[in-house]
Amino acid sequence: MACFFRGMIRGIALILVFALTPPIALAQPLEAQPPITLTAPSAIMIEAETGAVIFEKGADVRRPAASITKLMTLLIVYERMADGSITPEDRVTVSPYAAGQTGSQAFLDAHAVYPVKDLLKATVIASGNDSAVALAEYIAGTEEGFVRLMNEKARTMGLENTRYMNCTGLPAEGQYTTARDVAAISREIAGHEGYLFYSATWLDSLTHPSGRVTDLTNTNRLVRFYQDCDGFKTGSTNEAKYCLSATAERNGMRLIAVVLGVPNSQTRFDEARAMMDYGFATYSRTQVAGAGDLTGMQVPVTLGARDTVDAALGSGLSMLLKAGQGSQLSFEANLVESVPAPVKAGDPLGTVRVLLNGQAVAELPAVAAQDVGLPGLLEGFRRLFANWK
Repeated sequence: MACFFRGMIRGIALILVFALTPPIALAQPLEAQPPITLTAPSAIMIEAETGAVIFEKGADVRRPAASITKLMTLLIVYERMADGSITPEDRVTVSPYAAGQTGSQAFLDAHAVYPVKDLLKATVIASGNDSAVALAEYIAGTEEGFVRLMNEKARTMGLENTRYMNCTGLPAEGQYTTARDVAAISREIAGHEGYLFYSATWLDSLTHPSGRVTDLTNTNRLVRFYQDCDGFKTGSTNEAKYCLSATAERNGMRLIAVVLGVPNSQTRFDEARAMMDYGFATYSRTQVAGAGDLTGMQVPVTLGARDTVDAALGSGLSMLLKAGQGSQLSFEANLVESVPAPVKAGDPLGTVRVLLNGQAVAELPAVAAQDVGLPGLLEGFRRLFANWK
C-alpha cells in the first residue's frame, strides 16, 4: 500500500472513500438522484460496513412499515442474548394475548411453553405476530413495557423519525418510521449471525409442544430468488402497503436496500433487486490502507537517538469506489514540525486527510511508527554542546 502515499508532501487528494476510523461525515448520498426508476415513494440503499448512502428517494418521510417493525423487536432480543440476559434455550410460556394476535402467525398454543430459539425462528422466517409478542412479554413482562425498550433503543440510535406503538407492526395510530431509519436498524441486526442464519432460510417448520407442526415459509422471496440474499424482512398492511428491507453480500461488500409504500407485492422485490444489481455492478469496497502502513514521510526528533521518526497511519482506511476511480487516490498529510525525544510508537504526529473533489470526507491519525529513545550520555553531551554553540 506504500504506493498510495507517494506525493503526500504535495498534499494532493481526490478519492471516494470512507474511513473505518474516524470519519468526517459525508452528508450527501453518493448519487444525487436514484440511477434507476423507482416507483416506491421511499427508498434507500446503503453499504453496510461504512453506512455510506449510495442513493435515496424520500428516505426521511415518515411512514408505517408494517412487519418491518419486527426488525427492532428482533434486534433487542438478539442483544439480550448477546449480553447473556436470555439464552436460546430459555422456556417461554405463551400468554393468551400473544397467541391471539391477528395477521401473520406461527399459530402458537396459549399456555404452551416454547424455547426462545423456536419463537425467534417463527418471528424471523414467518413474521409471526404471536411469536414476536411472546418474546416481548418474556423480556419486558408486557408488550407495552417492551415497546418502551424499542423506543429507547431508537433514541440511542439517533432515529428521530421512528416511533413504536407495538412490537409487531400491526396498524396503530402514531407508529411510524422512515426508509433511512429502517436501513440503520437493518445494518445493526446484520451484525448478529444468529439472525442471518434464520433470515436466509427459505423453508422450515415449527413443532409445537403438542406435537402439531406448522410449516414456516420465508416472507422475503429474494432469499430464494436473488443471489446471495440472506435477509431481512417484509411488511404489508393496507396502511403501509408493501415494504421490504433486503440485503445481500458479494465480494466482501454487503448492500442493504429498503423500499416502503409500494403499491403491490412483486414490485417491492423487483425494485430492491434492481437497486442491489446496480450497487454490485457499479461499486466495490476496497481496503486501501491498514493501521501501521508507512506514509513515506518523517518527522524530525529533537535530541533523540535518531534524528527522525517515520510517520504511519494510526487506523485503517476502507473505501467505496466506482469503477475507474482508484487512480484518483492520494492523501494529504498535516504533520507536526518536530517532536521531542523520547518518542513511543503510536504517539500522535498529526493527521492524514482524504478529500473528495477538494472536500474532506475522512481524517486518519498519523502516528510514530517506532520508538525513538534518548541518546547515550556522550552523544547527549555532544548534541548539547553543538546546540549551545
